[in-house]
Amino acid sequence: MGEYSDKNVVITGGGSGMGFALAQLLVDGGARVVITGRSQHTLDAARERLGENAIAVRGDVASLSDLDDLADRVKGELGTIEALFVNAGIARTTPFESTTEQVYDELFAINVKGAYFTVQKLAPLLSTGAGVVLTTSSANAVGMLDTSVYAAGKAALRSMARSLSRELLAREVRVNAVSPGPIDTGILENTMTAEAAAQFKAQVVADNPMQRFGTLGEFARAAVFLAFGATYTTGAELALDGGVTQL
Repeated sequence: MGEYSDKNVVITGGGSGMGFALAQLLVDGGARVVITGRSQHTLDAARERLGENAIAVRGDVASLSDLDDLADRVKGELGTIEALFVNAGIARTTPFESTTEQVYDELFAINVKGAYFTVQKLAPLLSTGAGVVLTTSSANAVGMLDTSVYAAGKAALRSMARSLSRELLAREVRVNAVSPGPIDTGILENTMTAEAAAQFKAQVVADNPMQRFGTLGEFARAAVFLAFGATYTTGAELALDGGVTQL
């Protein structure tokens, strides 16, 4: 019997990166996990790696009809759930002067509207004492160049953790946020030249009080703690950033 063998879990954006690390930790602990994402190819690959305790559901959190379909599938497959990880999101840097309405709307549709309605649609399936964890970002606490829209959306999620905590308190459902700073997901090497990625990472490390990136495992353990271990905590945000927003 694993630590999470009696747990049913939903992770949006669970096909890769931090969401996949979460799914892997929970499946390894015996949980049944539904992961979502927009790419069928990515989901199929994740499902293959995770094994029979994982269910992959393709969908876009910005689409309320997709979220309705997700809720129906989760109800049919799992019944109730003990944890919901609202992790789906996109990160895009965009200079203030050249930010377009299209970019603004896309970032808010996925990162803010998508998160809000994910919780709304799945809330009826949350068991008494369940934990909801929103993925925010250290960008919501510091002023960074070219992140004004992204950071504003993550700040909205921070506020949402508080307000949704109050909304769900009567059902003994806790809502918290995990706020990652620089986490080594491997995405830089896929989006930059090797030289550019190395230079960027070196600068991030130099600016970080702990002088390193965080790991996917550290993110997963922090988020799972908020969902299952932090039973007297709600409305809080756990900074997972090497101290960059605190020191």
